[in-house]
Amino acid sequence: MIDKFSKTVSNELKYYVYIYSNPITEEIFYVGKGKGDRVFAHLFDVNETEKVHYLNDLKVQGIKPKIEILIHGIENEDTALNVESAIIDLIGINKLTNKQSGWKSARFGRMSLQQIVSAYSKQKVVVEESAIFIRINQAFRYSMTEIELYDYTRGQWKINKERASSAKYAFAIYEGIIQEVYSVLFWFEAGKTFSTKTENEGIDGRYEFIGNIAEPEIRNKYRYKLVEHYFKKGNANPILYINC
Repeated sequence: MIDKFSKTVSNELKYYVYIYSNPITEEIFYVGKGKGDRVFAHLFDVNETEKVHYLNDLKVQGIKPKIEILIHGIENEDTALNVESAIIDLIGINKLTNKQSGWKSARFGRMSLQQIVSAYSKQKVVVEESAIFIRINQAFRYSMTEIELYDYTRGQWKINKERASSAKYAFAIYEGIIQEVYSVLFWFEAGKTFSTKTENEGIDGRYEFIGNIAEPEIRNKYRYKLVEHYFKKGNANPILYINC
């Protein structure tokens, strides 16, 4: 198995994007970008990561990973990062052993046509119902599943329990745009309800809600509309109460 490129090959490759897959199932389990011998570095990685565990499992079975260069001859790193990001979004981060979504995936990654239009048309809306705005800028990516978006929106937050409990709806907001609308049923102490989120550190004094996607009339009224005008400049608090 090749584990090093000659200088001539490296020079010709320039920047490239590569994939690791299971040679039996053809399942792609890792996507990366690099130059030189970067593609081989994972074979010698000893860190405790999902990727390393996957490679070790193959080794136990007497199987070597299938390694392919997906595209090469890329002149600069930014372009390689964009290609890598697009491939990760296409396959889905949940199907890979990559630790993170692709570079700038949250801003420029895989999006629906509605999300594209909302991101650039920026149609302002006035919220008339009692609601709690929840900004999830750090966790958000456009390729999130419905359950991921729900779980990252609903908890875990430091809130004014009285005001939050009077909010009929919760809005998931990314960069000032409403990504989803939920009807709030009840607030619980953080960690008391099942969640796909694995981060449970420092949740004392925090809360999470349970709810459902809002009724079509409300959802269609607000989803993908702009509400950044509600947030004062410099306000870093992810929570904002409206009409409650």
